[in-house]
Amino acid sequence: MTVAGRLAEIAEIGRDAERGGYSRHVFDASDRPLRDWFRRSADALDLAVEEDGDANLWAWWGAPGEGAIATGSHLDSVPGGGAFDGPLGVASAFEAIAQLRRSGFVPSRPIAVCAFAEEEGSRFGMPCLGTRLLTGAVSAAAVLERRDATGTTLAQAWRDSGRDPERVGPDPERLGRVATFIELHVEQGRDLEDRGLPVSMASAIIPHGRWRLTIAGQGNHAGTTAMDLRADPVVALAGAVLAVREVAHSRMPGARGTIGKVQLVPGGTNVIASRAIAWMDLRATTDDDVREQFALTVARIRTAVEAEGCTLDVHEESFTPRVDFDPGLTAAITAALEPEFGPVPAIPTGAGHDAGILAGMLPTAMIFVRNPTGVSHAPQEGARDQDCEAGARALAASLRALAGAA
Repeated sequence: MTVAGRLAEIAEIGRDAERGGYSRHVFDASDRPLRDWFRRSADALDLAVEEDGDANLWAWWGAPGEGAIATGSHLDSVPGGGAFDGPLGVASAFEAIAQLRRSGFVPSRPIAVCAFAEEEGSRFGMPCLGTRLLTGAVSAAAVLERRDATGTTLAQAWRDSGRDPERVGPDPERLGRVATFIELHVEQGRDLEDRGLPVSMASAIIPHGRWRLTIAGQGNHAGTTAMDLRADPVVALAGAVLAVREVAHSRMPGARGTIGKVQLVPGGTNVIASRAIAWMDLRATTDDDVREQFALTVARIRTAVEAEGCTLDVHEESFTPRVDFDPGLTAAITAALEPEFGPVPAIPTGAGHDAGILAGMLPTAMIFVRNPTGVSHAPQEGARDQDCEAGARALAASLRALAGAA
């Protein structure tokens, strides 16, 4: 089996005919088939599978115990996402273990392959949901009350999937077994393509936050309401979109700002909306930079909203501080990769990952695999087969170095 072959096994699960690419979200129609694939992949390698109370999957090589080395990623996607973001890390973990088994390697520590739940946060608005719950980074009670676009609470979705919401929450005993975590991920950019390299390490994840903006105006008839008598939240929203771009582009070097999701109420063609709801994503180099970016952006948005005679409510949905990956672990993995790959750079990323959440509890590191297009969170996301196989070899070398030999 190869990494490409493993990914081919799930290539038809969660395809999105409207957007292209894949739409895979926690507890939707794609969730069970993806979990079944995880279990089959583990069974083929004689790995024991368990699911924790936060719906994260664990496949163990060796009895679960102290000092374990964990690796993996996630299987969900953004709406219309690519084939590699998340699944590449899980498929590569299984392939790395297969390579180690074929070589006769016997680890002196347990090794676990993980598939964490709802990393993208696309259904319930909380990125890295599984690892945030596992580590206690978010309140289980508050998260279970979150609603998806249909109004279904996470608690209800949890029950509908046959799981017990009472089990949701921190699991310090499980985390206490894990000594280190390595996440392999397709690069979400083209740094490696420009360098001509198949793999790299990650140095850091820049901080980012997500906010929900609710702009309220006066719903009315599109044909009878004079233009100068309107309080149109969509006009104010247009100002908000420009404000996000202008601050990120001109006021904050290295910052990124996006409004990627919008809902209009009531959403009629011949109706002036009464509300416009938008989700704002801000990222910058430091935590303070993001907070400053937020303050500058919201001030501009508020000016646009008030000029249209509307009101603004801002709700923070999540904030992820900057993460600098463990330098000792990164150095150890880099040394393990150099015999095959030569000097391996460490590069920062603007994308959030489960490794970043776990970094607050234990040493973590990331390996990036080259993405020739540089595109991610879209159907054009890609990775060459030979680079995927190189990534699996890099991960196998890392596990060999960290797990030792009996």
